[in-house]
Amino acid sequence: MIGISKLYCGAVEPSDVLRYNRHSKDLPSHLLQFSIDKKPVVVWNVTKACNLRCVHCYARAGETSPADELTNEQGKILIDDLSDFGVPVILFSGGEPLMRPDLVDLASYAVKKGIRAVISTNGTLITADRAMELRDIDLSYVGVSLDGIGEVHDRFRGKEGAFYDTLRGIDNCQKAGLKVGLRFTMNRLNVAEISKIFDLLEEKDIPRACFYHLVYAGRGSDMVKQDLTHEETRKTVDLIMDRTRDLHERGKPKEVLTVDNHADGPYLYLRVLREDPVRAKEVLSLLEMNEGNSSGRGIGCVSWDGNVYADQFWRHYSFGNVRKRPFSEIWMDTSDPLMAKLKDRKRYVKGRCARCRWLDICAGNFRVRAEAVTGDVWAEDPACYLTDEEIGI
Repeated sequence: MIGISKLYCGAVEPSDVLRYNRHSKDLPSHLLQFSIDKKPVVVWNVTKACNLRCVHCYARAGETSPADELTNEQGKILIDDLSDFGVPVILFSGGEPLMRPDLVDLASYAVKKGIRAVISTNGTLITADRAMELRDIDLSYVGVSLDGIGEVHDRFRGKEGAFYDTLRGIDNCQKAGLKVGLRFTMNRLNVAEISKIFDLLEEKDIPRACFYHLVYAGRGSDMVKQDLTHEETRKTVDLIMDRTRDLHERGKPKEVLTVDNHADGPYLYLRVLREDPVRAKEVLSLLEMNEGNSSGRGIGCVSWDGNVYADQFWRHYSFGNVRKRPFSEIWMDTSDPLMAKLKDRKRYVKGRCARCRWLDICAGNFRVRAEAVTGDVWAEDPACYLTDEEIGI
């Protein structure tokens, strides 16, 4: 996760992070990526059921709930353990988390246990009443997936009218006073929509947007040929920086992030170095605190059936199941060779990654994407778009 507004526009300074001693339990949500202890943000896919059928769904969600979902009681035992372990945030996801009848109860329980609760949703099921319920339990944030405007979004979601249903959900969140933001997965089929997404941020006064690079997992693995080329990625990241700065300079700042490609960090730094060498020193300091990809360390996933994964995309390798062992025990058990290596990944990456001068601030990028293309977990990430010259080869 690379904070474009934080780094490029100067919305966060190194002193802002150091003021909190960089410990997860003390850091505000917008600074968590700079924590020193890397207590994991946990994505909990509470259900596989979804009312839509998105073409890039990493969970391959379907219409019905699987029989082996964690029960409400098991979910609360999980939350108790996450609270005791010091997890700062639970991201309730799916499928579509609002398909689960007890979602509000589970999220409320997490908040009462001192964990910030957020949801990742398609937005179509957020009625006015549901938005009020979510507000009343002190939900921290609602991330709404939007992959284009009008028919473009509908094609991604597999349902005509999904765009307008999603906008209605966003409006209901705003009327209820819930913080709401957008989640956009970039690929060739919708990259031309990015400027329109920025227009929508401004028009509807939406405070936050996350632009996700495509990860080859679930149904997303069928879209590899639709991923952006390296040159297209560079142009797209430049566009995101340009539009973010434009809003910032016009007094309409938004929190804008790119996600799932840590090459964005060095790329942003090199641009700032050309434009403002003094600011570049601060950007580099923040990137060093961020430490790059954190799958298996600063982010983890619990699936609907209780299996624990390194992140929400890595569903072919489970470290254990919370029905049998607490998440905290599974997460710290380095007797599993993959878990041990993920916690010290820089020693194991190969190819360009192993020789890259930015390894300390990228950490080898996305291992699951490298494995999807090459069959080798430790091969270089094929989505790294930095040139050999830029990485010091």
